[in-house]
Amino acid sequence: MKKLSAPFLSLLLLTLFCFSCSDDDSESQVIIQQTQETQFLDVPYGNNNQQVYDIYLPAHRDLNTKVLILVHGGGWTAGDKVDMNPYRDIAKAELSEYAIVNINYRLASQGVSPFPMQLDDITAVINQLKAKRNEYVISEDYAFIGVSAGAHLSLLWTYDYDTQQDVAMVASLVGPTNFTDPAYSDFVNPSFLYFGVTPTTSVLEQYSPYHQVQASSAPTILFYGGMDPLIPTSQGVDMEAKLTALGVENEFTLYPNEGHGWTGANALDTWTKLKSFILTHH
Repeated sequence: MKKLSAPFLSLLLLTLFCFSCSDDDSESQVIIQQTQETQFLDVPYGNNNQQVYDIYLPAHRDLNTKVLILVHGGGWTAGDKVDMNPYRDIAKAELSEYAIVNINYRLASQGVSPFPMQLDDITAVINQLKAKRNEYVISEDYAFIGVSAGAHLSLLWTYDYDTQQDVAMVASLVGPTNFTDPAYSDFVNPSFLYFGVTPTTSVLEQYSPYHQVQASSAPTILFYGGMDPLIPTSQGVDMEAKLTALGVENEFTLYPNEGHGWTGANALDTWTKLKSFILTHH
């Protein structure tokens, strides 16, 4: 028998093909497994230099490998994916079987509204992940972890843009949920999002997760600070109440003495709850 070359043997070890036929042998399914951990940084998904993401692919992944998508904050006008590196690092360490995607999106500026631009960017990321599924060796099973404005975008995309119901769960850390909440306008006037143009109530509802969530929406976990100078407590309290009324699986944690972010014991508590929620629902 002819001896197989070392490169060929290596290829067999890296990519395993398993063919399973139906009863009438009319179909076959290819299952791909990749044994090596790898990463791709600043992968472009559009023509703007802000439209890039980093993807971290675990070893021993296959087409069932689930994907965590990280979405940074910054008031829709600032921030960068590097801000989510602490979440990336702890997820890589403690959820090592997951692929992690850390995204940038186009930032709003004078005359350039974040909506729907930034939601369209998330759609473009999802579409590219699907197009590269076999190349990356991942599933189409996604979850979002968003912080502040990134939490708002994660919630809204999941509730209103996920037409294929590919998102298994979504996490909001101090994310705005309802631009029509009078308490929110006491903190930040939502008209700033449109740079001086006062939006109608219907527009504010269109871009509010609170008004877009449905009974079929993905499980949601919420974290808020009772002393947050930017996000009133009602943004989390009312969102939790709406989720519960609709029968959407959810968890809500309010840290009464925390602001727009926290460290120490409460940060550990947040990760412990978030990790458990991910493992349960994703």
